Amino acid sequence: MIDIRYLREKPDEVKNRIKKREMNLDNVVDEVIAVDSQKREQMGKIEAMKAEKNAASKQIPQIKKAGGDISEIMAKMKEIGALIDDGESVIKELDQKQTDLLLSLPNLPDDDVAAGGKEQNEPVRYFGEKPQFSFPMKNHVELCESLGMIDYQRGAKIAGAGSWLYRGWGSRLEWALLNFFINEHINDGFEFILPPHMLGYQCGYVAGQFPKFRDEVYWIQNPTSNDEKFMLPTAETALVNLHRDEIIPIEELPKKYIAYTPCYRREAGSYRSEERGMIRGHQFNKVEMVQYTEDDKSDIAFKELVEKAERLVQELGLHYRLSKLAAGDCSFSMARTYDIEVWIPSMEIYKEVSSASNARDYQARRGNVRYRGEDKKMHFAHTLNASGLATSRVIPAIVEQYQNEDGSVTVPEVLRPYMGIDVIKK
Repeated sequence: MIDIRYLREKPDEVKNRIKKREMNLDNVVDEVIAVDSQKREQMGKIEAMKAEKNAASKQIPQIKKAGGDISEIMAKMKEIGALIDDGESVIKELDQKQTDLLLSLPNLPDDDVAAGGKEQNEPVRYFGEKPQFSFPMKNHVELCESLGMIDYQRGAKIAGAGSWLYRGWGSRLEWALLNFFINEHINDGFEFILPPHMLGYQCGYVAGQFPKFRDEVYWIQNPTSNDEKFMLPTAETALVNLHRDEIIPIEELPKKYIAYTPCYRREAGSYRSEERGMIRGHQFNKVEMVQYTEDDKSDIAFKELVEKAERLVQELGLHYRLSKLAAGDCSFSMARTYDIEVWIPSMEIYKEVSSASNARDYQARRGNVRYRGEDKKMHFAHTLNASGLATSRVIPAIVEQYQNEDGSVTVPEVLRPYMGIDVIKK
């Protein structure tokens, strides 16, 4: 949520920063300011009435002592009290309206984030060289099916389109990746969390996914009560709620968490060739990193998260590029995002396996996550997240980049201790 004071003081700046996302919400910003002005005016009137009521109440003992009649002043106080109650009801309505309007505004892109959509994304650096093959190359669907690693047909049979199931060495490779990622993060000082997969509405609200994107998740209604939960689309949604409505002691910052969960998305792959196989689905596994930091240290944390996610892909020996996203390609809640995109040889395109993002104080304002700074004042924390990593695109990259002429796949060296083999073959 955007700081109302900043919006009030610099409305044109807010409008222009939102326009970098290719969104024009000038009317919403103007309405927020109008509602804020009404609310502040109403609050001023109520304060004046309360002062008048207090002054009148102080006269009552004196009038009584002098033997006077207090009926008129009591009637006046009752009238003022009723006006105060009415005014406070108006303020409550205006406050809710202002909150609803603020919730419809996305996070403001950082100043150095380019305006525009994904066509304005900027490659920052590349790692390694695109693999070259001296034999007819196979795509990951062919390789995974021929090696008995993935069963796409039976996955779709039991769960519908956009689903698959791992088997044999595919299951082993998936599990090896997850263990490798988790161990690396634990060694880097992150606390390992296994959160619930079914979350309450407030979690999506704090993360910035609700109310705008409420329809993009799977909802589960308890048939015997009014209890409704949604399946988490990413572990970030749970982790950024761990300290909701808390004041974190500054000596405990930064807080560093990782979580492994399946991720559940209503969106799934199309029939386009670039989304075949495991590239896009309703359920996939991911290890997620989240940090809570002081407001002046989130840039350091962002750099750290990007480098940690990159290191995982580097240790797997995969060719990838790091891209800085333009404002229109950053998610609703994020002020900046870098994507790590692995090369999928058969598609001749890069596909994202990690997004590292800084939400600044946008999520913390929604979740009321604060800390007392060295200046003794209360500050909203900054929250950041990065995938570390999503496996459903790492496996296609591994099997394609590490494929051999005989149809086998060489296991990346860092995964061999987990797999117990050097090569996956028939």
